[in-house]
Amino acid sequence: MSSIRKRLITILIGTTGLVWLFAVGWIYLSTQAEVKKVLDARLMESAHMVNSLLTDRRVEVGDEGGIGQFTPKPIPDFPNYDRQLFCQIWSLDGNLVGRSASAPKDMLTHTNNGFSDTVVSGSTWRVYTIENTQLGMRIMVGDNMSVRNSLVRDVITGLILPALLIFPFLAGLIWISVRRGLMPLSTLASTLSKRSADDLSALEESNLPSEIAPAVNALNGLFNRVEEAREREKSFAIFAAHELKTPLAGLKTQAHIAMNSKDEHVRDNAVRQISTGVDRTTRLVKQLLDLASLETDEEPAKPKEEYAGKLMHLIAQDLRMLTQPKNITITIQDPCQNLKIKDAQLFTLALRNILENAVNHSPEGATIYCSCKMEADNVSIIVEDEGPGIPVDELPHISERFFRGRYKSENGSGLGLAIVQAATTRMNGQVNFINREASGVKVVLTLPISATN
Repeated sequence: MSSIRKRLITILIGTTGLVWLFAVGWIYLSTQAEVKKVLDARLMESAHMVNSLLTDRRVEVGDEGGIGQFTPKPIPDFPNYDRQLFCQIWSLDGNLVGRSASAPKDMLTHTNNGFSDTVVSGSTWRVYTIENTQLGMRIMVGDNMSVRNSLVRDVITGLILPALLIFPFLAGLIWISVRRGLMPLSTLASTLSKRSADDLSALEESNLPSEIAPAVNALNGLFNRVEEAREREKSFAIFAAHELKTPLAGLKTQAHIAMNSKDEHVRDNAVRQISTGVDRTTRLVKQLLDLASLETDEEPAKPKEEYAGKLMHLIAQDLRMLTQPKNITITIQDPCQNLKIKDAQLFTLALRNILENAVNHSPEGATIYCSCKMEADNVSIIVEDEGPGIPVDELPHISERFFRGRYKSENGSGLGLAIVQAATTRMNGQVNFINREASGVKVVLTLPISATN
């Protein structure tokens, strides 16, 4: 994995370099344009000055060489530009009648008036021409483009050299700034690396940079959830071991009786007790696995959809083995045939445990009623039994794992309603337990419309 520090330093240095590069390019182009304007204005003024001198007869011209040469005074501080301006005077019939010192003898341009760029003796010239028809002369003032380019290069060189000298210092400053800016991350990493696996205490959240605070808050939330999950696992393991210990001890006792007794009736009764104990243990293990699956918060890859009415009838049929010994009837009323449940697995898990709990607590010959009620924002699955009900003081605890109230059944494990609560929560619904006026309990499983189609 690449380093954030190196990436930031590279980006900042690269960005700074690009900004400087674009700045140099912009300055080069703007300087070139400004130099052109200034020097073109100078050419124009010089040409008009020479034309004015000729018009006022302050300078006499004749054949070539008859005129004094125009020699500008050298500039001591700028030796490369001492011969930067040249002038030629031509007659309209094409004869050179005068020129400045060092000016070429070849005609600077064939343009009659205005600016032009021309190549003379292998060099490019910028020339301004004035045609004086009264005197029959054409005045040409020009300068060599190499001088202009040299001037622009000197300006750019004056910018680049200091920048190159400053750049290493700037890169070091960027490196130090990024390192100091990322110091809270390094501190956080060091703190976490020194922690033991059992230390789930919250990290310090005061005086944190705004960019680091969300990560620390998220880590503290994670620590809290891990601590809660670990506590749940500990209590789950303790309760599970305790609940499994009783039926296993009973199975071992009945096995000893069956092996050691010579009374056929006693052996048969011991075998029946073993069969009952195995069924109870199997149911307990299944419920433990169901509850563990729900508490892992692992969503199925693609929840299976199914009609609510179909699921209600299938669950009632699956419970026939449980209802037949007590002659209990499960009656499905108003099953909402056209209602589809988005997650059939969770719905089945919740409703099956509700009905199992109702069967375990119902007397012989009782009837359990299961119905469905559609409302504007939610759907309610209602299960009513004819059992003894739930003592008022136990209502807040009935969804706790391994809680078994005063009216506990022999087949119960104290996990069924905890599974109902967990499955309902996963479906974003809620479950309520209400004591009926006559006898029994009314369980209302309420699901939002979003959990159905």
